Amino acid sequence: MHPLAQRIQQKEERALARAITLVENNAPDKLELLKSIYPLQKGAHWIGITGSPGAGKSSLVNRLISLLRKKGMTVGVVAVDPTSPFSGGAILGDRVRMEQHFTDSGVFIRSMGTRGSLGGLARTAKETVRLMDAYGFDVILIETVGVGQSELDIMKLAHSTAVVLNPGSGDVIQVFKAGIMEIADLFVVNKADMPGVPKLLAEIEAMLDLVKHDADYRPPVVQTISTENKGLEELWTALVAHREYLVQSGEGKKRRNQNLQQEVIEVVQHELYQQIWRQEEERGFSWLEPLLQGKTDPYSAAESIMKGKAEAPTGNEG
Repeated sequence: MHPLAQRIQQKEERALARAITLVENNAPDKLELLKSIYPLQKGAHWIGITGSPGAGKSSLVNRLISLLRKKGMTVGVVAVDPTSPFSGGAILGDRVRMEQHFTDSGVFIRSMGTRGSLGGLARTAKETVRLMDAYGFDVILIETVGVGQSELDIMKLAHSTAVVLNPGSGDVIQVFKAGIMEIADLFVVNKADMPGVPKLLAEIEAMLDLVKHDADYRPPVVQTISTENKGLEELWTALVAHREYLVQSGEGKKRRNQNLQQEVIEVVQHELYQQIWRQEEERGFSWLEPLLQGKTDPYSAAESIMKGKAEAPTGNEG
């Protein structure tokens, strides 16, 4: 077992923080660590919270953490900002709103910015959630800044996904265009004391009538005013009900199968990419000069790399 996994098992918070950094930096022993922690997972409820910037997600997350702590639950938070080039860069302001939880040993908050490709960010977020699950948090909240493609990829790893909207944003059509309907398990109308709430509720219900009219599960719509702690209990009840639906309907098992299939292939894809990059670096990218001179094309160059990979001896790889 990886030494960090042993320390995570003993609930050492510093070990968890170090393990997440190791995963983010794609350290050589990352796979060993992830293999060690996989059987240690405790079955936390993974909850995704997404929505357009300004919808009030961070204050909602903040109040939800407080509610869960009052119920005696421990909470891990992964806050992801794909627009930030530095880890935690653009969302430090949001983290300040959660400062009351920093000294609470039952809450662990980790911010993430872009590391390499956006696809890599979704994978790193998933690995971080697994580490938190192995540590033993009861609930893991995954918060993203916007509703772009990378956020959708990240949200797919959650068991239950809440999409936060507010009446002043006028972004309902945009949100639905972004493909959010596929991943939304419930809608949260935050800032529900603002004008325009009935119109927003009608728009959401109209969209649901259109898209989910024959579905087994229709996402509920919960109204909250997070700044006044209103609607938080209803939100938690809806999230618990969704988790029960996943178990009873078999939908949870179906999603898990799909996610695991994808995850294994993604790991293979990533590892092959790393191997091939190292191999070509060692060979000095021998195909680059002929390519620049117009003697070959990118597709033939890629084909020759793949042939070389297929014919390479596998005994000394690893």
